[in-house]
Amino acid sequence: MDEQRTIDRFVDEAGPSAPTARKFRPSSLFVKDRIWLNVLLFVLTVLSLFIVGVSWSVSYKYAEEIGRNPAFEAGPGVFRDPQILLLSLIYALVLIVILLGHELGHYLTCRRYGISATLPFFIPAPTLIGTMGAFIKIRSPIAGKKQLFDIGVAGPLLSFVLSLPALVAGVALSKVVPALPREGTIYFGEPLLLKILGGLLIKNAGPNHDLVLHPVAFAGWVGLLVTAMNLFPLGQLDGGHVSYAILGPKAKIVARVFLGVFIVMGLFFWAGWLIWALVILLLGLKHPPIWDETSPIGMKRRIIGALVVVIFILSFIPDPIQGYNGLDLIRQIWPLK
Repeated sequence: MDEQRTIDRFVDEAGPSAPTARKFRPSSLFVKDRIWLNVLLFVLTVLSLFIVGVSWSVSYKYAEEIGRNPAFEAGPGVFRDPQILLLSLIYALVLIVILLGHELGHYLTCRRYGISATLPFFIPAPTLIGTMGAFIKIRSPIAGKKQLFDIGVAGPLLSFVLSLPALVAGVALSKVVPALPREGTIYFGEPLLLKILGGLLIKNAGPNHDLVLHPVAFAGWVGLLVTAMNLFPLGQLDGGHVSYAILGPKAKIVARVFLGVFIVMGLFFWAGWLIWALVILLLGLKHPPIWDETSPIGMKRRIIGALVVVIFILSFIPDPIQGYNGLDLIRQIWPLK
């Protein structure tokens, strides 16, 4: 009933001539939720995170042995090692809580405003981190800038708040070891927050040493990466919602600038940004209009917007995986003679 009242109020106020009202189809709201699919994807994602967590747990437990012997292999016995299994489970649970918190921030804010939204859909992927993230689908229109702003910031704020204690505790438990061999070792970029915490909590790290993250710290690292990626002011990303709520249609100018930034970062820092740029182009830079384009969001929300910019700066990682920039890949494909 709340959803229907929201629809009726939106259509009545917008009027039959409003573009959003013409495009909106109330019947699309009442597609039956397939909660079994949300649950299945959630379970599969936890399992995927656990499996991937085994490799990071092995790297953490045997960091010293790997440093002494680059050819070291833990063997199949790691799947019977209680410590490895526990560390893998902790990684999976910490990261799933961060991702779930992010999506519930959006979902509960939608519920607060009577806006119809699905439960979170998680995407399992046995990749470097074990998932490709999660999303909710908003099924009814967002009428005002305040609603749009609140829905946009709720997810990143929660994921940052949940990532922070994981990163603090994890860095404190991480290991400093003699520099690992570059060949065959994956080096991850450091967000500014991790650099700050490392300086405060790690006292014995020298120029010839590496920091091997505890699985809890790695989960926090992923949480910061997810937070930063969602805060880019592009299209319908969380940052796109916030940017549009503050700037209105002018937000498209900011989106074009950041698309260029993506391309530059892809060439010089991490080739994955080029893929992101392509995805954003396919999805569209322009944020869809809302009914109320004129009402101000107020000073309180502008202060929160400034806080979100600080969170982005602390969380952003120019090169999530080091050594894989676009120029290097181009040289490998077309080597200079």
